[in-house]
Amino acid sequence: MNTNARVYVEIEDSLAQIFFDHPAARNAMTQEMYEQLRSICLDLNQNPKVRVVILRGIGGKSFVSGSDIAQFKAFQGGADGVRYEKLINHYLGPLQQLSMPTIAVIDGLAVGGGLAIASLCDFRISTPNAKFGVPIARTLGNTLSPSNIAWLLSHLGVAIVKRMLLLAELISAEELLAQGFVYKTAEPEQLEQVSLDLAKQLSAMAPITQKASKLITARVIAHSLPDCSDLISEVYGSADFKEGVNAFLSGRPAQWRGQ
Repeated sequence: MNTNARVYVEIEDSLAQIFFDHPAARNAMTQEMYEQLRSICLDLNQNPKVRVVILRGIGGKSFVSGSDIAQFKAFQGGADGVRYEKLINHYLGPLQQLSMPTIAVIDGLAVGGGLAIASLCDFRISTPNAKFGVPIARTLGNTLSPSNIAWLLSHLGVAIVKRMLLLAELISAEELLAQGFVYKTAEPEQLEQVSLDLAKQLSAMAPITQKASKLITARVIAHSLPDCSDLISEVYGSADFKEGVNAFLSGRPAQWRGQ
């Protein structure tokens, strides 16, 4: 385990703040960090004193920049990819199911797993220069789970999600502010106060109404998700995926062959 990579929580009165602390890798999520996030969210859901949760990255360059790529070197075939995507859903499910409002504070990048985490929050506040995306068509050559894509589609719309997934575009905070995905933008030195002001507003509202509204929305989005194990297995079992991982870790552009 990388002892310098962690997710931790601080609770003061009715506010909980979750921190992603792996700045050397722009807060890329290791498996241990995913496990810590899951455990924290499960605990928070049992804490009746907590009314609002704020999530933010450490270091000022990234919220979360995806997952630790080195883990993919050990994958032997498509079945590993199917298991991995199910595991990500397992880790992020408790965040999605939190009964209290959540705010993602984004200073820099929210890409890959970071975009998934940000989209699972109820509100997003970012710096004006923040970027959002899933550039896997350029970097790794992998794919997302149906639940992840369904959540992104419901929040961003088909056109923006296809730009992210098919063109590997990083979308600006300015565009997503106009679209509604980003609630507010603020300069780095103002992010904390703006997020605290929003948390204060949220904590004054009816908590049971907030819980029901959040969880009904989550159930509607998750309703009748298709089984896409065949497509996920094809991607993670491909030569292109192995090439993407090797190229990424070697710091060179991938050479895609469609195999």
